[in-house]
Amino acid sequence: MFQTFLALAQDATDVATTVAAAAAPAEAPDFSLVSLFMRATVVVQLVMLGLVLMSFWSWSIIIQKGILFRASRKEAAIFDRAFWSGEPLDELYETIGPTPEGASEKIFAAGMLEWRRSHRQDGGLIAGAQARIDRAMDVAINREAEVLNKGLSFLATTGSTAPFIGLFGTIWGIKHSFEQIAISQNTSLAVVAPGIAEALLATGIGLIAAIPAVVAYNKLNADSERILGGYEAFADEFATILSRQLDA
Repeated sequence: MFQTFLALAQDATDVATTVAAAAAPAEAPDFSLVSLFMRATVVVQLVMLGLVLMSFWSWSIIIQKGILFRASRKEAAIFDRAFWSGEPLDELYETIGPTPEGASEKIFAAGMLEWRRSHRQDGGLIAGAQARIDRAMDVAINREAEVLNKGLSFLATTGSTAPFIGLFGTIWGIKHSFEQIAISQNTSLAVVAPGIAEALLATGIGLIAAIPAVVAYNKLNADSERILGGYEAFADEFATILSRQLDA
């Protein structure tokens, strides 16, 4: 009799446990970024990783160019003070030496080197000296332009393509979500929402990569043009000084 009572009590306990488990709410899905990434399809994961890499590379270019442009402006200001200090150009050229480091110094050295090469042994000038000096400084400016503008094209490419790459990942993720709905034959929002959230994450990452790249490209490109404009203005002024000496 006692054993029968224990068996009935155990059955009642099992029934109560089953009812409690059925009444308990289902565990909410994890919508953290890591969980969304891990649940995404391989294609969407590759899209996200590619966009993250593009974002990191863009920021590395932004930081590098910011440091370079600041150093270029500082070097140009220091050289301008030395150039307009009244020191003879030959002495300034000897002070800079044959291997100048700054961009302004390189442009000045290119012009001075061609100026010296244009003198004959008897002290006269070879014909066409002015044109050769101008071309020498233009070549130096073009070299500095390549250094200043290097990497800016990647920022422009990231800004224009990252949103579309992210959109591709979103479309692919939504397609996969609809396929899962058709397979499970369950249109509940709890089933649809996680897949759509994973898909939309790709577009979000694409925008995060694109927006800073576009803003930085416009800013850095304008800064580069101003710096190069300063170099060209200096080259014109230097060429004018040499032209006066040629005419004299």
